[in-house]
Amino acid sequence: MHHPPMITAYLAGPDVFLPNAVEHAARKVSICLRYGIRGLPPLNEDIAALASLSEAEAGIAIFRKDVEMMEAAEIVIANLTPFRGASADSGTLVEIGWFLGRNRPIFGYSNSATLFDARSRAQVAAVPDSMPGLAVEGFGLPDNLMIPGAVLSAGGLPMVLPKDGQDLPFDALDVFERCVALAAAHLGLRV
Repeated sequence: MHHPPMITAYLAGPDVFLPNAVEHAARKVSICLRYGIRGLPPLNEDIAALASLSEAEAGIAIFRKDVEMMEAAEIVIANLTPFRGASADSGTLVEIGWFLGRNRPIFGYSNSATLFDARSRAQVAAVPDSMPGLAVEGFGLPDNLMIPGAVLSAGGLPMVLPKDGQDLPFDALDVFERCVALAAAHLGLRV
């Protein structure tokens, strides 16, 4: 039986900040392989080389390395679970914008089943808004309309969310695996 060649996916998301980031990334790469996808987690820093740089220089070196990894990827699978606020991680959003601008498929998921407008209202209730009176339009979407819009437009599939309507822990991989499986099927990979 002939299988199509493996697709390379950049695994975007703030997972790199988890205390067990290396192990977590390895689990994600393993899941991807089961679906014919070679996962590239942005977690291969050369610590010795970075130690010789200033903090700002190290940050730019990581940025450049991540862009090289994105260049090597045909698609992105992005963790769009809210991070340090009501919306997805800002760095991850830059990365999906990079893929959108290059007409490369974007697949995204969130471990939050709570829609964007409800998360925004909860955040404003907890931390007073520095700009009171501004509207928050959720449109019944999982995040700011530009995010699920980019995923749907570039990947052809909506953002993948928890099935049961319940938020999952940030590091849960159930929704990630469903996203990988849907992306693989959509791309015609072995499933």
